Amino acid sequence: MSATGGTTMVRLLLHGGGGPPVDTPRVPAREAAQHELSKPMYHENDPNLLERALDRFWKWVGGLFDAASGAAPGGTLGLVVIVLVVLALVAALWWRLGIPQRAASAGGSVFEDRPRSAAEHRAAAEAHAAARRWTQAVQERMRAVVRSLEERALLDPRPGRTADEAAAEAARPLPGHADRLRAAAREFDDVTYGGRTANEAAYHRLRDLDTDLERTQPELSALTQAPAAQVATRGAAE
Repeated sequence: MSATGGTTMVRLLLHGGGGPPVDTPRVPAREAAQHELSKPMYHENDPNLLERALDRFWKWVGGLFDAASGAAPGGTLGLVVIVLVVLALVAALWWRLGIPQRAASAGGSVFEDRPRSAAEHRAAAEAHAAARRWTQAVQERMRAVVRSLEERALLDPRPGRTADEAAAEAARPLPGHADRLRAAAREFDDVTYGGRTANEAAYHRLRDLDTDLERTQPELSALTQAPAAQVATRGAAE
């Protein structure tokens, strides 16, 4: 029954059958009408709370869309074009950067499993490269670089060393390769902790760096200065 029908019923109740109308004050009449219309029989087909919330939400969305289409050049068509362009840019960034995981700058240990020799890491890297698994190939080649430097006593074997730390420490006895070492460390962090995907060119750069480092003679002055500086630091702390 509609609200109009309910009001009519209240008036009939107040006026009686066919007698003269009853002079009822406005406030009691309104309260009587509200009481009558509050009965469940008048609200059987009312939308529930969820339906009312969804209706308000879509009205709000429609209002935003109308406002945006009015402000955008070209009206609704212009707004659709802008939305498509934004979606295309987001998709391009997602494809380029990959799924974000954790900040690459935080870094992590280069070695995460049992100790292996540089030769073993190189063999694993070449196997991954042959299968075109460039991300794993880059990771194993960077581990080969660090392990090789440890085997040559250019780095002290230290658990938990990050790629950035290895690059910074190796740059002292091998200053001519400092930039390439830092770039290799960034590449390792990007593919290991930043969700990036390596490619063939990245692996070839790291493989060439590994080969060049093997052929490079370190600067002995840097090797002798580092232990002296460590001793001085420990003495000052004591």
